[in-house]
Amino acid sequence: MIECLLLIFRCEATWDRLIKARLSVAAITIKYLLPLLVITSAGEAYGLMHWGKWRGTVAHLETFAVKEVVVFEAGQFVLTLMTVFITAAIVKSLGETFHGRHTYTQSFTAVAYALSPLYTLRLLDAFAVVSPWLVWGVGVVLSVGILYHGLPRAMLPDPPQAFGLYLVSALMLIMITGVVRFITAWYLSGHFSRLEDLILRFVGVSKG
Repeated sequence: MIECLLLIFRCEATWDRLIKARLSVAAITIKYLLPLLVITSAGEAYGLMHWGKWRGTVAHLETFAVKEVVVFEAGQFVLTLMTVFITAAIVKSLGETFHGRHTYTQSFTAVAYALSPLYTLRLLDAFAVVSPWLVWGVGVVLSVGILYHGLPRAMLPDPPQAFGLYLVSALMLIMITGVVRFITAWYLSGHFSRLEDLILRFVGVSKG
């Protein structure tokens, strides 16, 4: 989380240090990404159980059972990890269309650190009064800004191709994270009633 703040306020110097460290995909995942997601998931889980979310056709605040929160957060955790790994693979493929030769580690480094503001701001999802789309909007703007400085450093594209690669990579980042946000926000607002009933039956919780 400290790295996220440094990327926001001291972006270029922080990127230079991160690139110089030359961490592997496993190291970035274990040392940075997983702890960040555990912290933000715990914060959101606390909010869901104690403050709830606005739900239903006639909007009302509703809290969530512990078991349902555990299943939801676990699902979101896995979905988030998939987002990072899949987006990194897409960015690597995009780099090849711009006649570049990049490794998966390079694209993963760019994507994982660039997405950190988006995932850090999930702590605000703990509060029912904060719109999930506001959280996503602010987070994705910060992420796209950080990607602008990080992608050229991490992937080293040819200068004439760098801006084009950044634009299409940023677009993919926005689209993929937007779809994930839609799925999670729609569920929490009560619009996936069949899926919710299935989860509640699975964990043995009666819908009240």
